Amino acid sequence: MQTLDWVVLIGTLLAIVIYGTIQTRGSSNVEDYLKGGNNSKWWTIGLSVMATQASAITFLSTPGQAFNDGMGFVQFYFGLPIAMIVICMVFIPLYHRLKVYTAYEFLENRFDRKTRTLTAILFLIQRGLAAGITIFAPAIILSAVLGWNLLLLNIIIGVLVIIYTVSGGTKAVNVTQKHQMIVIFTGMIIAFVLILNKLPEDISFAKAVEIAGASGKMEVLDFSFNLNNRYTFWSGIIGGTFLMLSYFGTDQSQVQRYLSGKSVKEMQLGLMFNGLLKVPMQFFILFVGVMVFVFYQFNQAPVNFNPTATEVVLDSKYAEEYKTIQQEQKVLFENKKTTINAFALTESDFKVSDIAAFNEANDLLRQKGRDLIERAGEAKNIKVESNDKDYVFIHFILNNLPRGLIGLLLAVILSAAMSSTASELNALASTTTIDLYKHRVGNKTEAQMLSVSRWFTLLWGILAIGIACVANLAENLIQLVNIIGSVFYGNVLGIFLLAFFFKHVRANAVFVAAFITQFIIIILFALDYFEFINLPFLWLNFVGCFLAIIVAMLLDFKQISKNNKYILVSLIAILGVFGYLILENSNLI
Repeated sequence: MQTLDWVVLIGTLLAIVIYGTIQTRGSSNVEDYLKGGNNSKWWTIGLSVMATQASAITFLSTPGQAFNDGMGFVQFYFGLPIAMIVICMVFIPLYHRLKVYTAYEFLENRFDRKTRTLTAILFLIQRGLAAGITIFAPAIILSAVLGWNLLLLNIIIGVLVIIYTVSGGTKAVNVTQKHQMIVIFTGMIIAFVLILNKLPEDISFAKAVEIAGASGKMEVLDFSFNLNNRYTFWSGIIGGTFLMLSYFGTDQSQVQRYLSGKSVKEMQLGLMFNGLLKVPMQFFILFVGVMVFVFYQFNQAPVNFNPTATEVVLDSKYAEEYKTIQQEQKVLFENKKTTINAFALTESDFKVSDIAAFNEANDLLRQKGRDLIERAGEAKNIKVESNDKDYVFIHFILNNLPRGLIGLLLAVILSAAMSSTASELNALASTTTIDLYKHRVGNKTEAQMLSVSRWFTLLWGILAIGIACVANLAENLIQLVNIIGSVFYGNVLGIFLLAFFFKHVRANAVFVAAFITQFIIIILFALDYFEFINLPFLWLNFVGCFLAIIVAMLLDFKQISKNNKYILVSLIAILGVFGYLILENSNLI
């Protein structure tokens, strides 16, 4: 990091914080603070919705995901456009007509207060954990790569977000996110152009894509219905649709973004803008990761991209074994480079297969390196992250971009962390104030409610920083956030669908069904985690939603209509077939 990088990084972040604070200071009532005065245009809503979902994890983990596993992760988002259409047609008109502050207010109108409170608490648990992770994700990686103090980084990111979120509420979040997305798009496009420019002159864009394809990095679609594969077309279309319906339709961090819209039309246009742009954006970010993979076909890559992990193993009894792997990788790289240079001058399919063979051998060496890192960590009794997916892109940035642009890309990462965290704190404060606090304390003045909202925002900000300070790194950060959501989202979506479409199901049945469903989903997640069954986390959304509806209808069987009983039988049959497929691929039978 040079002086120019520090100037760009600090200047960009401070400009966003100061601008958001000045432009939105002085909210005079709760509606202004929690709903932004209901005057947001569709493009502000669309960018704010995208910024809320696109945390720092997106820009750190997604390129690394593509570097390791290719473009297949984009299938995760295939259900998003479908979900946007359903939400625009069903959710938004209903929320607008009822003039709700939170999605969970609707549940009290349809069922009762305890169902509303339970659903709000489920949201607070999962989103509170996610808020801590969105702070922790960039902090742990930047601290490892740059040597910055992890605790200090967590506090700095959290405090910057708290300043403008406490000051301006929803309007501050929306205004800053619009500018943060501009910074993010600019940074990623510049990074992509620079990667292409750093490839050898005789490697055209088409040849770069072919080199990536030779190692399976360009395989986008997987139509198999194999539960052992986490990301397939079917898991994206089915499980992804249920996840996105719950996230965008019932998660207050997203609902609050479009409830600030000037009209139903503005809200709908904002979500459709997100639906049209989100999948191409994720495709582009993954493609950046694939081009980083191609870049390292011509430039020596480390055995492991996590510098802390490398330091640990080189300072252990396994140092000589690791150095041997490093030397073997160097020899392999030189041989691969010769083959790729020959490929650049010919169109031989044989050369393409040779490239794939070299990369498979390199993957084996990297796995041996990870094994040694884990053994070194165990020997020293310390936790070391050997999986380096989240470190690939930041390693490329710091070692290959010119001065000034390093600061810009780091600003992209931290801006994304701030934008996502701001939405989460804003939503957590809204839900706590409106769904838990307001109906327990009775009537309060606007000034009192506004003050309480700000205090809850501050409280959740401090709690998020605390969670970030005690968090541990998972296999891949972007997967961790989605896994946490999937454990809760299906159940919550089922409750909302019962409210929308099953008018004869009563409150008590829904309340009990929610508890039963959540217990079963946690059990299923645990069974998958300990490898008793194979159930990729996306399918938890589908199972949770169906279970909540089925259990509630069974508990209120005498009350539901004849048509709903037919629906119930169909849902049980579908879930039964899916259960059979899970058991067939499990270690339980």
